[in-house]
Amino acid sequence: MGRRWKKQSHENDPIANFRAMDDAEDKHRNNNTTSSSSEAAGRTTKASTTKDDSFRDEPYSSDGEEDDEEEVYIVKQEYAYLSYGFSFVQTVIMGLLIWQCGIAPLRINPMLGPYPDALSEWGGKNAVLILDEDDNEWWRLLTPILLHAGLLHLFANVSVQLEAGAFFEKEWGSARWLIIYLGSAVASSVLSVIVMPQSVSVGSSGAVMGLFGAKLAELLLKWCHKADTKEARISAKVRKEQCCMVTCSVVTVMAFSFIPYVDWAAHLGGLLGGLVIGCVIFALELEFMSCKFLWFALGLATTIAMYAAAIWYMYNGDIEVVEELRDVCGYYQQQFEDYECRCMKEEYANNNGEDNGDRMLFLY
Repeated sequence: MGRRWKKQSHENDPIANFRAMDDAEDKHRNNNTTSSSSEAAGRTTKASTTKDDSFRDEPYSSDGEEDDEEEVYIVKQEYAYLSYGFSFVQTVIMGLLIWQCGIAPLRINPMLGPYPDALSEWGGKNAVLILDEDDNEWWRLLTPILLHAGLLHLFANVSVQLEAGAFFEKEWGSARWLIIYLGSAVASSVLSVIVMPQSVSVGSSGAVMGLFGAKLAELLLKWCHKADTKEARISAKVRKEQCCMVTCSVVTVMAFSFIPYVDWAAHLGGLLGGLVIGCVIFALELEFMSCKFLWFALGLATTIAMYAAAIWYMYNGDIEVVEELRDVCGYYQQQFEDYECRCMKEEYANNNGEDNGDRMLFLY
């Protein structure tokens, strides 16, 4: 911090005042005054050794003079371990998928990835397998975040995850980041099962949208934080920049969510999940205890109510699942004569099905 020397007053002590003046004259005659030249930032300090300690080193910040030091934004940790880790695992799984199941022709999978039946076999969101009492493959609510339709899909999601996602993890810490990431992944899959049960969906975009939703919650809750220190002013400046970035990212992703082969429900579910979880987590960082308690209680109640209602409706509501989704390979064999079933279970690979309905691979 920039500092300057502030002189003490001797108006009520003429002896001390005379002594200080006498000492100053002696030092001027003997050329014993020392000074340090200012650095590149323009800061100057002066050393004085008068007997009565006439000058005292005090910080200043209220007279309009700004410190020219480089601004440093303080985060919780130096490395984004989970962002890097998830991105690495997702990339490895894509490589294994392509190695085992091959790359489908572009007219089947324009994302430069494996045949669609492989994605269902490896854990893609498949509503009939999640909701069926015999199968009850609930883990498919989480595993889609590890899968991507192809190299282009993987590159798009991992790029955002390593940029914005990694920075958020450094800000929040890995534990908070993981809670938001996984919680948003579940919310995205649940809403996708409810709204779009006729599709197989893969991708980590829902979880990434949850990170954006949590950041929006943090920005809204901290909007009125006081900027009365240098660190607080830097934090406020960063939050303003993040607000523009996150808003633009959310609008862009949601705008592209309605093009063919993209699961808009998963994007929306992840965003809402991250928003309510973020309210719970970041309410604890508010300045006033009353606001902290109010927003924490409101966020917790909203989170529990939303997740409970969505999961209950998913299992008990009027969800029209497509039984033919058990045989994704059979559907694509009807659509493409040269379709190869390389990764489906044998009992499904030999079944071409009769009426597969309106089904396709969706990305998120």
